[in-house]
Amino acid sequence: MLLLSWLYKSLSINGDKYVGSIYWIIIILFLYMSFTDNKDSDNYSTDANGWEIIKQFIPTDKILYAPFYNDGKQKEIFKLMGFDIIHEDEDFFKNIQTKEYDVLIDNPPFSKMKEICSELKKRDKPFILIAFSKVILMKWFQTLFKEHLQVIIPFTRPTFTHLTHPKKGYTPPFGVQYYCYKMDLPKDLIFL
Repeated sequence: MLLLSWLYKSLSINGDKYVGSIYWIIIILFLYMSFTDNKDSDNYSTDANGWEIIKQFIPTDKILYAPFYNDGKQKEIFKLMGFDIIHEDEDFFKNIQTKEYDVLIDNPPFSKMKEICSELKKRDKPFILIAFSKVILMKWFQTLFKEHLQVIIPFTRPTFTHLTHPKKGYTPPFGVQYYCYKMDLPKDLIFL
């Protein structure tokens, strides 16, 4: 209640306290709320165009691994692009430390991003992860990946398909980026 009171009294847009308060309430809710029950927001697969736009940065001579199964279509997408990839319905956390691969590439469940990144740092192998743009601002992420991190920022947002919802081609309201670790890309920051 104090927060709402403070917002109402302190923040305004062009002197209109009502509009300013609503604006800031929406921003705070967006930053802190869980959009779905049971982490439904984790159940999105990257559509083919999301991988095609970075195809030039994916090594062709390495064993790729996409551990987050969702609907299982990632294997088909990568095969159509000319890549061999390991993509099996198994538990990432049980298998990551022993799985044989060269580069992990996937769209991880956002609710488990911190735990996933911690495991990947322990393994210390190259990866490309699609994640929301504010990940790079999180202290835990900065602590884990102070070195060897490169970022690909697409001009056009990739689209995603939900596991259980029929809507295809969903583009989130926030930007996503490709976080690349130990990928030896030509630049640390690549705008597409």
